[in-house]
Amino acid sequence: MTQSSAHQKLRKFQEAPTATSTQGWRFHHIGIPNDTPRSGEHYLERFKVFASGFETSLYGVEWLRFESDSPVHELVRSVPHIAFEVEVLEEAIAGKEVIFPPFSPYSGVRAAMFVENGAPIEVLEFS
Repeated sequence: MTQSSAHQKLRKFQEAPTATSTQGWRFHHIGIPNDTPRSGEHYLERFKVFASGFETSLYGVEWLRFESDSPVHELVRSVPHIAFEVEVLEEAIAGKEVIFPPFSPYSGVRAAMFVENGAPIEVLEFS
């Protein structure tokens, strides 16, 4: 049992997850690692990753193709992650197993990643 699941009641199928229903987190995107080059990729040199789809996906799907020497945590490179917009980044990651401490991927954005039940979760704070 994970730390966060120990503090919440069991969710019914029709109920929204606690992150959105109680904490006010908002879905932002899902990042899916892959090995196939896609049209419209842009390169993020700092992370050695090619990203595509985010700007055009109706559903928030972003494809991520990592170089072999990418500094990004192996879990993020191999397992899809879900990202949420949060009000206060530090509150969102407090007590979590942080695998990517707060950083700024773009101007006006702060992000961090943690592990929940074996899956990477990204949280984003916009200024």
